[in-house]
Amino acid sequence: MDFTAPTATDGAASDADLAYNVFARNCPSRATLEHVTGRWGALTLGALHDGTFRFNELRRRVDGVSEKMLSQTLHALERDGLVHRDAQPTNPPRVDYRLTPLGQRVAERLLALIACVESAQDAVIEAQRAYDSREGLGGR
Repeated sequence: MDFTAPTATDGAASDADLAYNVFARNCPSRATLEHVTGRWGALTLGALHDGTFRFNELRRRVDGVSEKMLSQTLHALERDGLVHRDAQPTNPPRVDYRLTPLGQRVAERLLALIACVESAQDAVIEAQRAYDSREGLGGR
């Protein structure tokens, strides 16, 4: 995995030539990164780290997500191979969601980032106040 910044020629490379460099314009890893790090993707992966959930259980865990957004998020994460959807042919149908092994690996790293952000929140708030006072925003 190459973490260097892209060069001017990176955008012209074909999909076959791409070395999965997220900084390159045409790299397919950008879409996956967006699914994982977007607000609802990150929260959904974090919630699923705790186990298997039905749709409405998951919706309650990810406070504030709409049914539509959760559905779209789960479809994207399932397509990326991070979430497994298990639909059981019962009446009414029962659908459970859980992380795949890849999803588990990604969620563990994501939860470490979340813990880092949460533990630094006092410093973030202090920095925001200092910035706002310098910019004359009065602590908006």
